[in-house]
Amino acid sequence: MRRKLRVAAYAICVRDGQLLLARWTDGRGRPEWTLPGGGMEHGEDPYDTVLREVEEETGYYVEVTGLLGVDSFRLTTRSRFRRPVDRQGLRLVYEARVTGGQLRPEIGGSTDLAAWHPLETVPGLNRVGLVDTGLALWRERPVTGRLPQKMNTA
Repeated sequence: MRRKLRVAAYAICVRDGQLLLARWTDGRGRPEWTLPGGGMEHGEDPYDTVLREVEEETGYYVEVTGLLGVDSFRLTTRSRFRRPVDRQGLRLVYEARVTGGQLRPEIGGSTDLAAWHPLETVPGLNRVGLVDTGLALWRERPVTGRLPQKMNTA
């Protein structure tokens, strides 16, 4: 079975009781809110990845204020040739604060909108599981960098 590993870095940006999110579009017509961030390029440091991805997806420049934790998941999918692929996602979740730039949508990327959402309204949003995982890491700040009970975040 073919194996694929994807390493990505995401940011939790909370300001005045609001969370910065980007709306992810998967091409199937069902957009979902996600944390700003994304895949690491070959040779890139994850710290640099989160800075680049947040700016690409939101227009903001951020300063990383801490590493909240790591989330990983595994699933088996099919390749375009219908062969099974064992996929593992490794996601680093950083805490960050906005230092400059202006809120704007990503141009020609995987997200089409960026917006601030009051923390109390986030549970009602159509969102990916990573948002809940990131918020739990932000609230609980586990010393292991891992949530005690693994959440399904794929």
